[in-house]
Amino acid sequence: MKKILITGMNSYVGNSLTDWLSKHPQNYNITRISMRSDEWKEQNFNSYDCIVHVAGLAHVSTDKDLEDKYYKVNFKLTEKVAEKAKASGVEQFIFLSSIIVYGNTQRIINENTEEIPLDFYGNSKLKAEKSLKELASDDFKVSIIRSPMVFGENSRGNYQKLSKYIKFMPFFPKFENKRSMIYIYNLCEFIRLLIDDRAQGTFYPQNDQHVTTTNLVKLMAKSQNRRLICVRIFNPLIRELIPKINIVNKLFGNLAYDLEISRYPSKYNLYSLEEAIERTEQK
Repeated sequence: MKKILITGMNSYVGNSLTDWLSKHPQNYNITRISMRSDEWKEQNFNSYDCIVHVAGLAHVSTDKDLEDKYYKVNFKLTEKVAEKAKASGVEQFIFLSSIIVYGNTQRIINENTEEIPLDFYGNSKLKAEKSLKELASDDFKVSIIRSPMVFGENSRGNYQKLSKYIKFMPFFPKFENKRSMIYIYNLCEFIRLLIDDRAQGTFYPQNDQHVTTTNLVKLMAKSQNRRLICVRIFNPLIRELIPKINIVNKLFGNLAYDLEISRYPSKYNLYSLEEAIERTEQK
């Protein structure tokens, strides 16, 4: 049995991972810990085989007044937890990073794509990654997950905004783009496999197919038993606004991994896109 410590008591990924691993009580003993105070420093890490560090500030603000807080939580806190883990003899440290480290590139991302974060959220994640790589060794395996957008039951963020939108609007732009996404329990299965394999390196999990925003909302509407009309009339305006307005870029720009770099020896995509959206919309 592996003893797993998951950081972040209010983390969506942390909560979901706890539920997922709890399906295998004979294989995993799970402990949760809050990082909101310094009490974690008194926690004994010696007995844990793996720490899954998902505590952090989400990408919800570009307010410069919060810049120091983002670096303190997403970078320095991660570094301190990892240093304590290594000193305590923990064998593996899994860090949830983000596709955001690449900025708003419009090209398909591969292993050679340069990281160019556009804001302090992305930069704080990238700095944490670099620090962790320096700590990595044969006895301290570091697994970095550059996750794309995560969606699923009770998730927050842009997926839920789209879901609410199509409940009231009869039409949506028919626009071609490519986005990488991952369903929460596909991500949880991926993390479980990393734990079992004691895998080390940088990983790029995603659903087994790219998605266009148009196809995504059509599947969402279908799950809601709603009819949605998709029109091209807005496309010239959308193309013009993608490089100028962040929310338009998030909706209709390209942000996707090459499918090849997301492959893993064991199957982690247990749910297709259609199944994942159906499960999400029915909750």
